[in-house]
Amino acid sequence: MYEFVLWLLKPVLEPFVSGDVWPLIMRFMPFIIFYELPYTLLIYLGVTKYIFERSREGVRRAYFPPVSCVITCYSEGRDVQGTIRTLAEQIYPGRIQIIAMVDGAARNRETYEAALAMKGYVSGLAARVLEVVPKWQRGGRVSNINTGLNYMKGDIIFVLDGDTSFDNNMVERAVRHFEDPTVAAVSGCLRVRNADSSLAASLQAVEYFISIQTSKTGLSEFNLVNNVSGAFGIFRRSVVELVRGWDAGTAEDLDMTLRIKQYFGRYGERFRIIFDPETMGHTDVPDTFLGYFRQRIRWDGDLSFIYFRKHRRAFSPRLLGWSNFIMVILSGLYSQIVLPFVIFTYSLWLFWAYPLGYVASLLFAVYLFYFILLSATYITSLLFISERKKEELSRLPLLAIFPLFTFASRINSLIATIYELAFRSHKDSSMAPWWVTKKSKFD
Repeated sequence: MYEFVLWLLKPVLEPFVSGDVWPLIMRFMPFIIFYELPYTLLIYLGVTKYIFERSREGVRRAYFPPVSCVITCYSEGRDVQGTIRTLAEQIYPGRIQIIAMVDGAARNRETYEAALAMKGYVSGLAARVLEVVPKWQRGGRVSNINTGLNYMKGDIIFVLDGDTSFDNNMVERAVRHFEDPTVAAVSGCLRVRNADSSLAASLQAVEYFISIQTSKTGLSEFNLVNNVSGAFGIFRRSVVELVRGWDAGTAEDLDMTLRIKQYFGRYGERFRIIFDPETMGHTDVPDTFLGYFRQRIRWDGDLSFIYFRKHRRAFSPRLLGWSNFIMVILSGLYSQIVLPFVIFTYSLWLFWAYPLGYVASLLFAVYLFYFILLSATYITSLLFISERKKEELSRLPLLAIFPLFTFASRINSLIATIYELAFRSHKDSSMAPWWVTKKSKFD
């Protein structure tokens, strides 16, 4: 068996022994030096800063303003009851108004009736109110949220998906940040609820832990959060009124985040958008690879729409500030749109220009680099950020194949960008019916 493994690895390892592969690796080094390592270092510095400041947090002050939780519902059925229940059972001592906005209620009777059935339970709890608002004609997610604004009475607005559940200290953890008058919004942290249902879901759990819980924790310390989650976003009501609510079209979460940054940049006011890894929600993800890639085709295509069509004139240091401008260019435009093209063409060039064994050696070296980087980040986060260490520990073996999963995701992003630029796929969105997206002023 040992001899068989050596024979199998010989074409890969031979260029390293002879030294032939090192010149090509050195061509790869500038990318690592000027992008990957600085970005990872920034995350590490931010995480270290967060750990230090969290350890110094004193006694919670008595700041418990009334809050309004708008649940955007469409086809969740009885699952919406879990969302309502976890909001009603929060340990937050202040008033919580829960507004279940049921879009397309005429055809979506199951969800509407499931939400109505919770009214008796919620009314029996102190300082909790449930309002179920049917929108008989479907108008899409943005229409649902903006209609919900008419019913909100709280100072802090929670915008939540109808199939998401929450830890019972979520509201308390989120609201504490708004005692600082410069905080405009808080992005909640999402974990994968169905992580053990399949390999695809487990890999997404690793992805959420690295790209959301860890990366955004680090970026938040430097006020560089680039997106307030659409499924789990918390906003100061006065800020939402300043930017006049959510705008029509797809990718409303990224759009709203950019509009908030641009508003404060335009008027020269100081603000903060915070990510809190303790403000925890739980969501289901696609449990097949096909479902995952289809979902990301829409998400990544929407990203291209926002950057190239809707907000192309707004990318300026004057509006975003230099730090946010650089971060949007690097982590958004470059990492999500340009980099997939670079990876694809670089891979094709390798197979065209070099022998297969030589290419395998280089790709193995690249794999090892990302595996080591990923493992270091994952273990650090497991030790110092994770509140569910046993779950994270059980997924350690998945780190061995996660770089391959990331590569496949990059290629999928490439397809999504081409599809959006060629066919304007943002107008074919499950977030709104066609008669809404087709009338959007942004084409």
